[in-house]
Amino acid sequence: MHREHTRTVQIGDRVIGGGSPILIQSMTNTRTEDVEATVSQIWQLTAAGCEIIRCTVPTPEAAKALSEIKRQIAIPLVADIHFDYRLAIAAMENGADKIRINPGNIGSRERIKAVVDTARERNIPIRVGVNSGSLEKELIEKYGSVTAEGIVESALDKVKLIEDMGYDNLVISIKSSNVLMCARAHELIAERTEHPLHVGITEAGTLFSGNIKSAVGLGIILYQGIGDTIRVSLTGDPAEEVRSARLILKSLGLRKGGVEVVSCPTCGRTKIDLIGLANQVEAMVSEFPLDIRVAVMGCAVNGPGEAREADIGVAGGDGIGLLFRHGEIIKKLPEGELLDALREELENWHDDK
Repeated sequence: MHREHTRTVQIGDRVIGGGSPILIQSMTNTRTEDVEATVSQIWQLTAAGCEIIRCTVPTPEAAKALSEIKRQIAIPLVADIHFDYRLAIAAMENGADKIRINPGNIGSRERIKAVVDTARERNIPIRVGVNSGSLEKELIEKYGSVTAEGIVESALDKVKLIEDMGYDNLVISIKSSNVLMCARAHELIAERTEHPLHVGITEAGTLFSGNIKSAVGLGIILYQGIGDTIRVSLTGDPAEEVRSARLILKSLGLRKGGVEVVSCPTCGRTKIDLIGLANQVEAMVSEFPLDIRVAVMGCAVNGPGEAREADIGVAGGDGIGLLFRHGEIIKKLPEGELLDALREELENWHDDK
């Protein structure tokens, strides 16, 4: 697997690469200059499971705010820089644990070198980011359009530029909103670099479409052993990005912990409010630090028997329901008492399988 052989990069007190656990990232959508709002959102994201946070730094005031933001949070802080090399330097001087730049829009070689020199002095990692939307005109002409090959060539050219300046504490990200192009680009670059890879489907879209595209794209990439840290990019609450990332990793067997909810599709046999119940259960179980599977089933056909692999679950009937553990019925209860009974079981959980 590629991720077992990537270089390790330390970001604050966290490490990516070299087979380390795949860390979840997100990005604030507050004004970075507003320290109180930004810190508040970072703590919300931390509670949801975010392990590295990125803030945009579009102004000198935002760069200056990083020092106070960092003082008040508990996860590594990454500064997102575009166009102005001075902001990258200021962000590092104010405590950024990593910076994200696209050398292509930073400017001249001298300006890039000024950023690299500061990073070297402070041993701050640089994430070299290239998106399909910012691919150079020459590479588009070379390959006839925006292609995976062009994205990879662009990224590796920029990596070589920084390496030639004597610095290799780097993370690479190559992103596209085209799922298959993005997957192919990661397959290609994994063969040509040992730098850790930050993986994601950029501009994936809204909560619905973005989750589907991200799950498909990240699933393809991560299942091949590629990727050292991930961000799910959604148009919406950043906490949803974190929750989605956790579930993607868990579905691929790359992350343990947290309650997994499985539920059946409704059909004409369903005589309870299964949709409402499943949503309530999913919200409720987030409170419990358990590594178990909870089933919410609609009827006797797909109740305890079909959900035998679940650790605990409920199955509906006609105004009543069953509470079961490992396929064995524990109680029969009125529909309105199912959620509370399930909560009580989780509060007193011990696995006696």
